[in-house]
Amino acid sequence: MSATIVITGAFSYTGKYATRILLRRGYNVRTLTNHDPTRSRERENPFGERVRVLPYNFDRPDELRRSMERATTLINTYWVRFPRGASNYESAVRNTRTLITAAKNAGIERIVQVSIANLSAQSPLGYYRGKAQVEQAVIESGLQCTILRPTVIFGAEDILINNIAWFVRRFPAFGIPGDGRYGIRPIYVGDMAQLMVDAVEGPDSSVINAVGPETFSFEELVRLIAERVERRIRLVHLPTTLAYVSTLVTGWLVKDVVLTWEEYLGLMSNLLVTEGPAAGETRISEWLLENSERVGKRYASEVARHFAEVPR
Repeated sequence: MSATIVITGAFSYTGKYATRILLRRGYNVRTLTNHDPTRSRERENPFGERVRVLPYNFDRPDELRRSMERATTLINTYWVRFPRGASNYESAVRNTRTLITAAKNAGIERIVQVSIANLSAQSPLGYYRGKAQVEQAVIESGLQCTILRPTVIFGAEDILINNIAWFVRRFPAFGIPGDGRYGIRPIYVGDMAQLMVDAVEGPDSSVINAVGPETFSFEELVRLIAERVERRIRLVHLPTTLAYVSTLVTGWLVKDVVLTWEEYLGLMSNLLVTEGPAAGETRISEWLLENSERVGKRYASEVARHFAEVPR
């Protein structure tokens, strides 16, 4: 009989790619999600009856535990990008601890945790501090685990790279916060998904820096994107505060959160780059060339993806 894997967010960005691989390898797949795929075109179910859909039930731990019974592995992608309403980093940490406890009580043997690079329990940034607290909870569970630490994940549906291209396509100038020399080392979503699924069969616990083979400064990356979509654009260096205010205005126009203040600080503090060998093979320079006709053609709204019934 095939093993059963529980993955959080099978209809989300990275989760969708991982679920495709799981199904191809013959696993039985369940997903935990807050989204009703019958009501949201942004999160439609591409897998049909091959994936069993269950709610998170963070407020009902017994039901959450039953959702994971007779499964061997939990692949956890659950997190929040930014606080919104009652959803914030503190609640995400609490919910994840509830999830981990329920998984252990259900007999789960292994957790594959999608984390973030350069996290720290002492970080002034709530995103990175919360991720460190989640990692600690995974380790303290005593279960076998693989922790994957990406920086930026790029692909057809990604937010950051796609929306840089969207701005480049539509405006004659692009604002670079500060000197633009801070680094980015992205990994392709397909490579990230492969790491997640390979970790299901990993024999030991491990921590992997999930990064691709290429590193760019932020300014170099924007220039590369402009070159690939064949747009001539003027790069303007702006004080960080002014650059952030400009994204607030743009976010109001597109009804989205373009970048948060914490994301600005993380980017400019070199938290989106890390040393060490590449875990993925796909080069963003080649991917942008192959996908130059479609990248940035449509704005990718985080708010519409996660909080709206109908995409804007």
